[in-house]
Amino acid sequence: MNLPASPPLPTMVAPLFELDRATVVRGPSRVLRDLSLTIPLGQHTAILGPNGCGKSTLIKLINRELYPLAREGDAPVKVFGLRRWNVSELRNRLGVVTSDLTHDLQQMPFLRVEDAVVTGFFSSFVVPPHREVGADMRERARKALADVRATALADRQVAELSTGEMRRVLIARALVHEPEALLLDEPTAGLDLVARQHFLGLMRGLAQRGITLVLVTHHIEEIIPEIDRVLLLRDGTVYADGDRAATLTETHLSHAFGGPVQVRRDGDYYGAFPGHA
Repeated sequence: MNLPASPPLPTMVAPLFELDRATVVRGPSRVLRDLSLTIPLGQHTAILGPNGCGKSTLIKLINRELYPLAREGDAPVKVFGLRRWNVSELRNRLGVVTSDLTHDLQQMPFLRVEDAVVTGFFSSFVVPPHREVGADMRERARKALADVRATALADRQVAELSTGEMRRVLIARALVHEPEALLLDEPTAGLDLVARQHFLGLMRGLAQRGITLVLVTHHIEEIIPEIDRVLLLRDGTVYADGDRAATLTETHLSHAFGGPVQVRRDGDYYGAFPGHA
């Protein structure tokens, strides 16, 4: 008798990143303190907290710009299940957008926007002299610019761009690899109200395309409806972790930010301002 075939076993997908009691010391201070958390691939997450709570340090850990204190046993930090990565290979799966990139690219003389996007293939700010830029790279760079509605900027000089225009270019630069996830570190800093609203719309479109977003911010107004998890940091540790409704409360935010905070909800968006909680 022929028995029916067994269903295939589910494929295990490694988390986007895992921290296991990670500690980071910068100068005399412990910026992260035995921090443990896991963010699965596919779960849009906001990392929220006041200045100095460790948000940017956490991004630098994931981005391999910083390393935690060494200890015996398993690795304190894993990205896509691995403890060690070639940075250029990691960029193929994980795009990063930070304000540091804006400064570095705008320092490059006569750099065209399309060429700036192409440099994303090489994880550098210039095309290495021994590497060639193929027609397929140009095509993918133009497609990435189109995806963020920045085609009209292609021939502009990077140094001439506004802050909002530059954010779109940085997103395009990260998208040329068609990454599985994007890390966005304070992406709306310096944007005016209209530019910020346009950028939030861009984030929503990326999330709906299936690109996992990890947003680092101290503005809860930037937490788009597609983000279903919020990590609230305080003094280098996780103070609260849950969905938006459970985490974005006046009690949690007042304690984390060190003063009374009022929270208002308008449809799918939250807002906060100082006041009596």
